[in-house]
Amino acid sequence: MISLSLSLISLLAQSIRPPAAPYAVPALDQGMPAAIDLYQADRGILARFHDSPLSPITDARLRQFYQAWNAALDRLDFDRLDRESRIDWLLLKNRIGYELHQLDETKARFAEMSALLPFAPTLLDLKDRRQRQDPLDPQAAAAQLAQVDKQLDELMRWVNGGAKGTTPPPTVARRTIQTIGDLRSTMKEWFGFYSDYDPLFTWWVTEPHKKLDGDLDRYAAAIRDRLTGLKKDDRDTILGDPIGREALLKELRFEMIPYSPEQLVAIANEEFAWCETEMRKASRELGFGDDWKRALEHVKSLYVAPGKQTSLTLELANEAIAFVEKHRLVTVPALARDTWRMTMMSPERQRLAPFFLGGESVIVSYPTASMPHETKMMAMRGNNIHFSRAVVHHELIPGHNLQAFMNARHRVYRRPFRTPFWGEGWALHFEFLLYDLGFPKTAEDRVGMLFWRMHRCARIIFSLNFHLGKMTAQECVDFLVDKVGHERDNAAGEVRRSFESTYGPLYQAAYMLGALQIKALHEDLVKSGKMSNVDFHDAILRGNSIPIEMVRASLKPEVPLTRDFAARWLFRGDVRPAN
Repeated sequence: MISLSLSLISLLAQSIRPPAAPYAVPALDQGMPAAIDLYQADRGILARFHDSPLSPITDARLRQFYQAWNAALDRLDFDRLDRESRIDWLLLKNRIGYELHQLDETKARFAEMSALLPFAPTLLDLKDRRQRQDPLDPQAAAAQLAQVDKQLDELMRWVNGGAKGTTPPPTVARRTIQTIGDLRSTMKEWFGFYSDYDPLFTWWVTEPHKKLDGDLDRYAAAIRDRLTGLKKDDRDTILGDPIGREALLKELRFEMIPYSPEQLVAIANEEFAWCETEMRKASRELGFGDDWKRALEHVKSLYVAPGKQTSLTLELANEAIAFVEKHRLVTVPALARDTWRMTMMSPERQRLAPFFLGGESVIVSYPTASMPHETKMMAMRGNNIHFSRAVVHHELIPGHNLQAFMNARHRVYRRPFRTPFWGEGWALHFEFLLYDLGFPKTAEDRVGMLFWRMHRCARIIFSLNFHLGKMTAQECVDFLVDKVGHERDNAAGEVRRSFESTYGPLYQAAYMLGALQIKALHEDLVKSGKMSNVDFHDAILRGNSIPIEMVRASLKPEVPLTRDFAARWLFRGDVRPAN
């Protein structure tokens, strides 16, 4: 019996996973593309293993990984690299800096929630130990869950009693609700790993886990009701989570944009004024004088009957492809032209994305029979014939579909550097170019294209002002309705998509700003006669999705590239923000 016990103890000791070794970067002697592939593969496996972003162990392991790569890049002889490899070096260095920034932001935002989540470290530690396969004492684990439940009881009394003392702002409370949901999922996965496979675990932990899960759900509901003002069935109120000016400046630096948020808002206002001038011209042609909003209402009424939106989409897609091929704007591979697909957007998804989306498939937004009458009408008006004319080519060819096709075939190793300034900026640049080349055939077509151009100006204005703390989410909705002419439900969907989904804080601003960057490059290289349209656009696609500052460095060999490179390209010239 003693011998058996000693053998069991020996077996358990051997089963403990040894401590993780510090990450060491292998020799980077195969060139920058291979180095980036290695970075992405190793980062991916680390992030999949350390998949709890709030865990201190995750932070430590990823931080050490990024610091090791920073040091490895610093050891490379930058001056001996060819030009594209220098661009790759700068891209990877910039990406690592952004990842370290994200770790800092995650830690800071978790600290803001710490008063509401004092039990989180216990649950995260259980998850980490399970991932490492550390031996588990089921009785001790049950006691830990019971202790967390006691903390929840105290927190519930505090929240239901009016949360006397320092109360977190509604944005932090809402973020806490999301985090509690993540912790519940984490504990369900943890419980499911052992339950029924370990009889002692099942005996000790089943009831404590069941009670904990229910209490976490009730605690989240109490936070929702008491600290955010939202009710469980409130599907309309939009809170968002502003990041502040300093964080915006850091985001802009990583996107290689040298302007301040205030300067970018000024640029957007200038572009908006140009759009209004063009709108008035089209409005006068339609007989509405300078009242372009009446012209917009006229265009909104020109929608197709239910069931016909897919036919319209096919017609518009074919027309756009024929136009870019006729004008030799960009190479359209036959396989890309022949294999794009179409799907329909669910009513629930239309709450976040009331318009077309796209890529390899175009996702058509249009009302269904189950929607209330007013919602149906807003969806039809918001996806009318002339609005759709500007959106279909944005989502398909020459827009996102063609981009995705080329990204999968050229400089694929640059996937880690994907940016909406390239992705969305390219698609909007083509809206600019097609407008200038006469793609809109009628005044109604021009109104439709100008509506979206104004919308992209408005995205800069409302999203940056929201994160600067100058506009609330509701004011953003009102702005889109009053200034751009959106249907209210569509405006709410747009704002909800901007602030309550996984999009980054600069995503909505990236459309217009990326387009303006590509437009400035186009004027420099194509309008000057240095490159043809097809050569210019094909070169951008073959370079894959990278910050436009680096596209410029690739297309203009006279741009100096040094290891301390910083974005200085004022693609819009000097800009004075409004007072």
